[in-house]
Amino acid sequence: MTFIGIDIGTSAVKALLVDENQTVLAEAEVPLAISRPHPLWSEQDPEDWWRATEQALAALRATAPAPYAAAVAIGLSGQMHGAVLMDAADRVLRPAILWNDGRSHAECAELEHRVPDLGRIAGVPAMPGFTAPKLVWVARHEPQIFASVAHVLLPKDYIRFRLTGEYVSEMSDAAGTLWLDEAAREWSAEIVGATGLDPAVMPRLVEGSDAAGVLTASVAATLGLKPGVIVAGGAGDAAAGGIGIGAIDEGDAFISLGTSGQYFVVNETYRPHPGAYVHTFAHALPGRWFQMAAMLNGASALAWAASMVGEKDIGALLDRVAATPSKNDGLIFLPYLAGERTPLNDPHARGVFFGLDPATGTTDVIRAVLEGVAFSFADAQAALAAAGTRPTRMGAIGGGARSALWMKMFADVLGVQIVLHEGGAKGPAFGAARLAILAATGGQPGRICTAPQINATIDPDPAETERYKPKIERFRRLYRALKDEFAR
Repeated sequence: MTFIGIDIGTSAVKALLVDENQTVLAEAEVPLAISRPHPLWSEQDPEDWWRATEQALAALRATAPAPYAAAVAIGLSGQMHGAVLMDAADRVLRPAILWNDGRSHAECAELEHRVPDLGRIAGVPAMPGFTAPKLVWVARHEPQIFASVAHVLLPKDYIRFRLTGEYVSEMSDAAGTLWLDEAAREWSAEIVGATGLDPAVMPRLVEGSDAAGVLTASVAATLGLKPGVIVAGGAGDAAAGGIGIGAIDEGDAFISLGTSGQYFVVNETYRPHPGAYVHTFAHALPGRWFQMAAMLNGASALAWAASMVGEKDIGALLDRVAATPSKNDGLIFLPYLAGERTPLNDPHARGVFFGLDPATGTTDVIRAVLEGVAFSFADAQAALAAAGTRPTRMGAIGGGARSALWMKMFADVLGVQIVLHEGGAKGPAFGAARLAILAATGGQPGRICTAPQINATIDPDPAETERYKPKIERFRRLYRALKDEFAR
């Protein structure tokens, strides 16, 4: 038997094929583009996700044809919070509004007014990235579209619909909509109603490790798979990353450094702390929750900076940074290119370089970007500490985890031990494959979702941790000084 994991990311669709021992047999990645038609807007065409999924699966099939044809289950992961709106004829009504879209700031305040207890029920206050305020925005600005909404799906669940014909979501991705009663692990009729929606538009809910449907015969034939292949509930990308790295028990922690960033800690009870904009969400396994700080700007800030200096080979660029002493240690970068969520809840915040001088070179600029993203994680860590969560050891996943320089910087800035696991950069797609295994075999999560082999352990240097503290405080003061200007 083999199993497939698919991650519907923001910058790419990733897919991988694993065997019963979780050995990766083939993997593929197909890039995606984002549309920003207006300030604060961020959208994608769901059809692009489906085309990229077909291409990624075709690549797996070409690389390992026999194991691919033997697949018995598919697990899905994806970018959270996106709003895919469909009518009663299963037509997509408009481009999907993504997690890093900031247009619905006013609607968040309105939703909080309608449901004063929203933060406790949904695990976090209303913020523009979440799905529910997007629908309030659509109702106000696109009423004809809102009137036609028969189904609301998250990105990965749209792909599930294309695979199975079923309208289904699971707890960890539903958690990021603001419509889920996190403690009860079911839709909140109060919050759904406050959004102006009929509960019938919401998809059926399952746990991430449950079977949620099977491939339709026509899709199976098109994809070169057997009829009846199981499609697991799956997970939102953050929770899928946790499944992939073995973060399933109380206190397990990791950072994810992909397009966005997450600081993730597992809980065995529901412990909301909405005041610090910490997300307290259902995990992808029954009886598990997690606390998470979510940052909108992760490795995407480095990719942006590399393009600005005309460097296509990011690895080579980072090697130069590591080999070049800093000529401007006072340079600070605010990484808020797409606004920020935890702990600022500020869609208007933007990127800033502060402290440029005539001696500043390319490597200084890139070093400041790396530090700025790490400093935003320090803010996240402070928010989690306010919620009573203080990990001292954590894994790291995502593309940014490939950089030894960046991971050492994270260890020093956060003052925690960073653990790099085998396959950590595969992240959510690998977690999705593990959920496929659970759905198909009924195996025990503790046996399937173990921590992968440790490749490296990076300890913080206490002297460097102390050296960073005043710079982190300057970073925070700079944002506070500019906050009103961002809003203007």
